[in-house]
Amino acid sequence: MSEDRNIVIVGGGFAGTTAATALERRLPAGHRVILISEESYTTFNPMLAEVVGASVFPEHVVAPIRQMLDPSRGSQFIMGRVTAVDRARRMVTAGTLAGPRDIHYQHVVLAFGTRANLELVPGLAQHALPLKLVGDAMHIRNRVLQRVARIELERDPRERARLGHFIVIGGGFSGVEVAGELEDFLRGALRFYPRVQRGELSVTLLHDMGRLLPELPDSLGIAATRSLTDRGIDVRLNTRAVRVTAHGVELADGKSIAAGTVICTIGTRPNALIERLGVALQRGRIETESDLRVRGQSDVWAIGDCALIRNAAADGAVAPPTAQFAIAQARTLAANIEATLCGATTRAFGHKSKGMMATTGHFKGVAQTLGLRLSGLPAWLLWRAYYLSRMPTLGRKLRIWAEWTWGMFFAADITHLRFTRTTEADREALAP
Repeated sequence: MSEDRNIVIVGGGFAGTTAATALERRLPAGHRVILISEESYTTFNPMLAEVVGASVFPEHVVAPIRQMLDPSRGSQFIMGRVTAVDRARRMVTAGTLAGPRDIHYQHVVLAFGTRANLELVPGLAQHALPLKLVGDAMHIRNRVLQRVARIELERDPRERARLGHFIVIGGGFSGVEVAGELEDFLRGALRFYPRVQRGELSVTLLHDMGRLLPELPDSLGIAATRSLTDRGIDVRLNTRAVRVTAHGVELADGKSIAAGTVICTIGTRPNALIERLGVALQRGRIETESDLRVRGQSDVWAIGDCALIRNAAADGAVAPPTAQFAIAQARTLAANIEATLCGATTRAFGHKSKGMMATTGHFKGVAQTLGLRLSGLPAWLLWRAYYLSRMPTLGRKLRIWAEWTWGMFFAADITHLRFTRTTEADREALAP
C-alpha cells in the first residue's frame, strides 16, 4: 500500500478515534488510516469523576485504540508522540517505542486535544491536584484515602478538620461531578474508619460565577446547586480562588479556607506541538475553514479540543470543546476527506446539540435533551445510558453495566492502589 495514500491522524481521543473508524468505512481502495497517539487507549473523560469516587474501576473508563481499528482494512495504530509535521514534504515525525519514525501522508488530521493549565492561579501547580487523565483520577482517590487514614492517627482537632476538608475549584461539569462523587465516596467509606467522625469530613465547591453549570439553562444550574447542598456540600458561588497553598485556598475577598486537599477542574492550555506547526491560531486553538481544513491548507485538517471550529448550525458560533461535538466533527471530517479524494464538494460543519448532562452524585443528576429538562434519578440514568452506549465492544459494555449495578447496592471499593514494584518495596523496607 502506497505511503502517499496514508491518512494520518494525530491524537487518540474522542475526535481522533471516531475519525479513524469513520474513515475506515469511507476510504477508497488503496488508502489506509494511521492513528498516532501517546497513549494506547482513549479516555472517557466525563467518567473520570466516577474513578475518583470508586464507582467504576480505572480500566472501565479507557478503551484500547487497537480494539477500535480494523486491521483487515489496512489500518495501523502507532503508539508515539508526534514532534513535527513537515507540510512541504507531507511527512509526520514521531518518537515511537522503536525510535523516531517518519510517516508520509496524503492528508493529516490534527486531533491531539489540550493539556491541563496549572498556571491560572498561583500555587495550583505546587499544591493542587488536576483532573485531566485517568492517572489524575487514581491519584486523587488515593490521596482521599490517605487523608482519611491520617485523620484516624491525628490528635489535634483543628488539623483533623483541615485534613478532612476537600476543596474542588470549578463549577463546570467536571467540578460538579467530582464534588458529588467525592461526597458519596467519603460517606460510604466512613464505616471502615471508626475513629473518624462524619463532621470531620467535608467538601467545598468554589465557583467564580453566579451559578453552577453555565452551559446549561438556569433552572438546571440551580437544581444542581440544590442537589449538592442538600447532601452537605458547601457550594460557594461568586467565589474566586487567588492562591493555593499547602494549607488551603486564599480567596479574592481576602479570606482563607483551610483544607488538606485541593482539586482543580478548571483551565486548559494548548498542546506543545501547536507552537511548532506554524499554522493560524486563535486563543491557542487551530483556526479551521468551514469544512474543517486548517486555515489556508488543502491537506491538513483539525478537529476536537485543539481546533477552533465555527458551527454552521449555530450561526457560526464556536463549537464547544465537548465529546458530543468532537464526535460530530470527526464524522463530518471523514465525509469531507472522502469527498476530497473523490473530487466532490465538501460541506461545512454544522451540529445541533442533542443536549448536555451532569451527575451530582449517586442517583442524582441534571440534563437537557430534546427540549426536555430533567433532574434527579431520570437525569442520572440518562447520563449512564449515554456513556455506556459510547463504549466500544459488547464485552466492555457488559463489564461496566455489571460494575455500575454492583455499586448501586454495595459500598465503594476503598483499596489504595500503589502499584509498588518489588525493587521499590525493598528500598522502602531498608530505609531508616
